[in-house]
Amino acid sequence: MLFSITCWIPKEAMKDKTDVRQGTLALMVLKTLDVLGPLHGYGIARRIEQISGDLLAVNQGTLYPVLLKLEQEGAIASEWGASENNRKARFYRLTRAGRKELQSETRDWQQTADIIARFFALRAEDFE
Repeated sequence: MLFSITCWIPKEAMKDKTDVRQGTLALMVLKTLDVLGPLHGYGIARRIEQISGDLLAVNQGTLYPVLLKLEQEGAIASEWGASENNRKARFYRLTRAGRKELQSETRDWQQTADIIARFFALRAEDFE
């Protein structure tokens, strides 16, 4: 499944974009807000794309439901404010509960990455 922002990214640039793995977008949102502080939705999407080296594309139709879910769970909070171009925008920030969730999810993903790394390092000689 490819997450793209057709109105934000030129069509020809989409060819090189990759899928956002299921369950990872929420973690990326939490980490982005943790590091960069409050951002509006477009800013979150753009920062995730930049951090990925523009290898990921974030779709508004995917991002905003994730933001709503995180807010309903208490991991983030939002308030209206003015964007850089003085337009009304909803700004999201990480809550204390969100920081705890981020720590827990980070540990889980690190454990998963460590397990997968063992499989990538596996050689036939290891079983002789």
